[in-house]
This record gives sequence, C-alpha cells and structure tokens, in this order.
Amino acid sequence: MKLHYFLSQNKQVGADILVLEGWLPDYALEKGIQIFREGNYKLLITTGGPLTKGYHLSRYKTSAELAEAILLEAGFKQEFLISVPAPFVIRDRTYESAIALKKWMEQEKKNDLKIDLVSLSVHSRRSRFLFQKAFGKDFLVGIISVQDRSYDSKKWWKYSGGFRSVLDESIAYFYAKFIF
Repeated sequence: MKLHYFLSQNKQVGADILVLEGWLPDYALEKGIQIFREGNYKLLITTGGPLTKGYHLSRYKTSAELAEAILLEAGFKQEFLISVPAPFVIRDRTYESAIALKKWMEQEKKNDLKIDLVSLSVHSRRSRFLFQKAFGKDFLVGIISVQDRSYDSKKWWKYSGGFRSVLDESIAYFYAKFIF
C-alpha cells in the first residue's frame, strides 16, 4: 500500500519561488503561506485556469485569481504574491498552467532556474512531472505535497474518496508519463 506515498511526492529544490496550484482547498493554500514563511522564498505564485463553478457570480475568473484573493484574505502580503492565470483547455490543465507560468517568467525576465511547487497529496507527482516537462530539463521543479484532509492517507483504501483519488491519480500519472 505504498502507492499513496509514491504519488504524494515531496522533493524540494531550494528555490526562491514557491508556486501554489490555484485549485487547492483553502487549508492547502494556508499551508502554502506557512511553507513560504518557513522557507527562504521571495515570491509566491498562484496558477490555474478558468473557474468551472460560480464563474458568473464571482469577480475572480480563474483559480489562480481566486487563490490569490484567498491568500490575501488570510493575511499574505500582496508585494510577494503574483497570480498567473492559464487559458481554458479541455484537457491537460496542469500542463497548461505550467506553460502559462513559464511564459510569464520569460516575459518578466525571471531568470530563476528552479521553483518549488505545492500540490495536494496524490496529485503531486503528476504535477511535478508536468511542470518539469513544460519547463524543460535545464530547469529544476521541486514538489511539496500537502496532505488531503478528506481521508486518512495511511489507510486510503478504506475511504471511498481516498480510493478514488489514488486510483484516478495512478491512471492520470500513467497517462502523463507514457502517453501524454
């Protein structure tokens, strides 16, 4: 039952930039603030594409922008925070977020050759893989996995949510690694 551990990869690279996937639940975004403050980071970036629910009722149109607003409301300082929205795509949303971030870093002349990415639990290994693929082999992508609170990760197979998450992410990782 080591599959959960394999997918929930943790491997920081000591970057100056911390990236949070914008779709993360509030507790994971708040954990991102803690990671930023405890680390040696200089910039926090949120990524993500268009919201799929509540779009018409919200002034925030992407998960990157919504995550930025949540972080600001939680007391994070605007001067260290950037939102990098990705365009709408039907598939490969994580990869598209990585491409949007790469383009933004090139436009802003951010010469950093590494980032640490924060993702949720079993989504982490695939997120790191796709960000690494988008940025290329000369760039280092670290990963920090935040534990999913909706099930016990040590007994994930006993929870429908845990079982579905591990199964879905196993298939998605296989797809990303061998078919993408």
